[in-house]
Amino acid sequence: MTTIENVSGTRELVGKRALVTGGTRGIGAAVVRQLLDAGAEVLTTARSATSIGPAGSTFVAADVRTRAGAEALAAAAREVLGGVDILVHNAGGAGPYQGALAIPDEAWQDALDLNFLASVRLDSLLAPAMRERRSGAIVHISSAAVPAVVPPFLHYTTAKAALENYSRGLAAELAPFGIRVNTVSPGRTATPGGEATREQWARLEAGPGEDNTAPPLGRDGQPDDIANAVLFLVSGKASWLTGSSLVVDGGEFPRG
Repeated sequence: MTTIENVSGTRELVGKRALVTGGTRGIGAAVVRQLLDAGAEVLTTARSATSIGPAGSTFVAADVRTRAGAEALAAAAREVLGGVDILVHNAGGAGPYQGALAIPDEAWQDALDLNFLASVRLDSLLAPAMRERRSGAIVHISSAAVPAVVPPFLHYTTAKAALENYSRGLAAELAPFGIRVNTVSPGRTATPGGEATREQWARLEAGPGEDNTAPPLGRDGQPDDIANAVLFLVSGKASWLTGSSLVVDGGEFPRG
């Protein structure tokens, strides 16, 4: 596996408190490790109570798909960390169906709850305290596939498109209070969840199936590729950057 070094090289996040959703494996775990390496205190979460975050982080089980789960997680963040300076929404995902018209109502709702409304709810619970302190950084993890037409995943990309639009609006609202809101949009990344989804899609034999062609840069992304982008956006190096979507996909999905 390719190892990507921490882009910070410093512990500039010492004293910062971070919450990362979906932080026990894949991209989320890489984000947690990068934040810890930079000196932040990190709380992470996943749905399963048997999960565990990277060493040095604090883990709580929470289902961010529901309002009750978001409220419980926000309360845990206040209790454990005393508040949040950095909020990274990484929890997300959705399985494929045999075309857009085959996606049932419950799959649409679950995709919206996990990939869009979870961020809206947690932001509404934690951003007001950031606004009072006039400082904070929020990163929403979207998908580089949002502009693509992939019918088996339309529920997922539609929810992520809503997330990107919401992020831009929230960024404009919170900018006068010193809070920066940005989006990171990963392309194909070597994670357990991504691999499982690609295998499921291939078994459906829908559309083009699995595409094994590497992105233009010649390899799939690694979780640390995405984590480095997140670390940059929450650091002082991005102090004049808000309302942006940083696409990290090796050139897989060119945007005009």
